[in-house]
Amino acid sequence: MSTPANQSPGLRIGSPFGIPVYISPTWLIVAAFIAFSFQDVFAASLPGYGDAGAIVVALIFAVLLYASVLLHELAHCVVAKHYGLPVRRIVLYMLGGVSEIEREPETAGREFNVAVAGPVLSLGLAVIGYAVSAALFVEGSINPLHMAVHPPVGLIPVLIWQLWLSNLIVGIFNLLPGLPLDGGRLLRAGVWKATKDPGRGTLAAAWGGRTVAVVIVALSLLPYVAAGQMPTGFSWLWSVVLAAFIWLGASQSLRVARVRARLPQLRARVLARRALPVTAETPLSEALRRAGDAGAGAMVVVDHDGRPVGIVNEAAINATPEHRRPWVNVGSVSRTLEPSLVLGADLEGESLLEAMRGTPAAEYLLVEQGGEIYGVLSTADVNRVFTGV
Repeated sequence: MSTPANQSPGLRIGSPFGIPVYISPTWLIVAAFIAFSFQDVFAASLPGYGDAGAIVVALIFAVLLYASVLLHELAHCVVAKHYGLPVRRIVLYMLGGVSEIEREPETAGREFNVAVAGPVLSLGLAVIGYAVSAALFVEGSINPLHMAVHPPVGLIPVLIWQLWLSNLIVGIFNLLPGLPLDGGRLLRAGVWKATKDPGRGTLAAAWGGRTVAVVIVALSLLPYVAAGQMPTGFSWLWSVVLAAFIWLGASQSLRVARVRARLPQLRARVLARRALPVTAETPLSEALRRAGDAGAGAMVVVDHDGRPVGIVNEAAINATPEHRRPWVNVGSVSRTLEPSLVLGADLEGESLLEAMRGTPAAEYLLVEQGGEIYGVLSTADVNRVFTGV
């Protein structure tokens, strides 16, 4: 879930390619976890550094690893911008990074290309790091398995070794077929391409994500079950946190898919309330009586030439005690009609939601192409379309 646009997600560190990049305070948690987890690895390869030195090197590795994660996310964003998709920002946080791309690609092929860019970048970094290690630091061996289990000795060699191995893991892990991972988006693109239905692709990839989450927990429990022990340790806890993140992300995608499935029901004309035009000085009780007689569910404030200038707010009406309504005029419980509150009566689906997001409000005036009043659209009525999703 992304942070609201008016709320900072953390410390801004730059804007490569015009994309704001933030580091969340939760990154400190993973930095401490990496320092704790990799202290022994670096201590074994750097015997002269001592425990404190090994921790410092582990923290340096954490920074370099997240630089790699940033490149991974930038790869997604650069491809997205190439397709004209607006990119809000990149946030680096406890579990990696997230690219906030504000609109989905229009085709399955573009979805595939945006999704695959990140893992390709990570695997490319792994290949480059492996090649450098093999060429410069590993004596007489270019066996990947050997290099994966026998780190070289020395500060630069061990950092490069650990970085290529970590990028290999990041690249492969992100290819797992389940949302919110990149592999889930690849699966979504594939199902979308095969069925011509992006909704089916989302459902398949979201259930894939839930499956991946269950498998991660099961695999982390397996050694303890085999040994007849209770699960303990940071590695098991980290697996549970990671699985929970994937499960929640997949569940959110399922909710989004259900919302999109109801978009065809979202038609302004169908949801509109009949509107009664009233002048601002009309007493509220009289306006309500007229609306009841006319079977109108909303009221529009008009000037003496009949032009709409405001929308009577339903919440303000309900907040006005009945005994005061004869003494309160309609203008005092209405909102001035700004241009952004006037929507076309023909809007429907995603276009209607997009227009409403531009200026959040309780009511909107619907007009015909010629400017004639059609009715009033209540946000509460729109929300009821998605009740229970």
